[in-house]
Amino acid sequence: MARAAKVATKPKKKTVRTVRRGVNRFALAPTDNWNKAKHFVHYEIESKEWANKVKDYIRNNYDRKTVAAINKLPDWKTNNYSHWACTAFLLEVNPSVIPKAYKTGIVKWVEGLAEEGQKLAEEKTAEEKTKKNAHTPTIQERIAEQAEAQSEAIETWLEGFVLDKAQFDPMGFDFKSHFARTGVTQAHARRLKGFYENELADFEDLERMPTAGQLKKMSELEADLWAQLKEGYAHLKKADIAKYTQAITSLLDALDFVIEQSKAKRKPRVAKPKSADKLVAKMKYLKVDDKYKLTSVNPVDVVGASELWVFNVKTRKLGKYVAANVDPKGMKREGTGLSIKGTTIEGFDESLSVQKTLRKPEEQLKAFKSAGKVALRKFMEEIATTDTKLSGRLNPDTVLLKVN
Repeated sequence: MARAAKVATKPKKKTVRTVRRGVNRFALAPTDNWNKAKHFVHYEIESKEWANKVKDYIRNNYDRKTVAAINKLPDWKTNNYSHWACTAFLLEVNPSVIPKAYKTGIVKWVEGLAEEGQKLAEEKTAEEKTKKNAHTPTIQERIAEQAEAQSEAIETWLEGFVLDKAQFDPMGFDFKSHFARTGVTQAHARRLKGFYENELADFEDLERMPTAGQLKKMSELEADLWAQLKEGYAHLKKADIAKYTQAITSLLDALDFVIEQSKAKRKPRVAKPKSADKLVAKMKYLKVDDKYKLTSVNPVDVVGASELWVFNVKTRKLGKYVAANVDPKGMKREGTGLSIKGTTIEGFDESLSVQKTLRKPEEQLKAFKSAGKVALRKFMEEIATTDTKLSGRLNPDTVLLKVN
């Protein structure tokens, strides 16, 4: 029965088979037929001898670097697959009977082992270097250690299924009390979920076991893998599988509840206000205009202002933006004033913010420059052209004349 892995490298428990007798039984294996040879190796030869045959094949056909990398891996990495042991055996005595899928498959498999072994060696080297210095556990490491302790009672409960399937109660564990007693948070729940979420993988595969007709359409390698899966769990009844599935499902549901409950209690993140410099970073405007002798004010001053005067040198339109928190008399109400987002003015009162075309821009702009606050209040009214609404969009032809 597969058990929940506490770490990624821990293998699932294999079904206990009847002990086979004798050593060097490859000498008795058939060599003239692939299926007969594969059947003999799988049922008549011990897994330890599979591993020896595979290692001999790797040692004789690959360089030292590859062999050394694979030797870093635990034994179960090479002694779990009878079909690769059979392939290695026949490659030495009669390669012609081996299907093409297995000839290419064993090469890919060995290359994968070498990469995994090299990665493991690098990780061990890095770990040894780290051990030379005092190590302070990270938050993630502490959470992992705490989750290990929190899973002990769950492991004991699940072990009851292996010991006595008939008496095992799939709903007999009080997750709520256990989580409260051991202090399981959403971080622990996520870690615990990682321990058990793959627990049902084999059972889900069993439920979608291909029919005999579907197996015939598959490659020999695929069909063989399905056959091994079916054999590995042949000792379990459907009722046993359903019972264990219910237990793991209830565990995962309880962990999901802890995670979702934590999300509901979490306070929404408040965005940090951007500085004025960042708000105007993408702003498009005309800094200096030689024709009308105009210079724009610093765009940073626009942020928080009650009023902004602009002039478009191409269309000759003079515009006045009034912040939404300012009344027609200029009295400031509650609010933050004008703001900028990208190339657009925000926070202005659309009904009070207007623009008009200047017929004599040189004279009118000269008058504008000399006008004080009181004169500016009626300046727009004295322009004898039709007013239009402002959109808030700025462009490279716009001069920022004045802010108040």
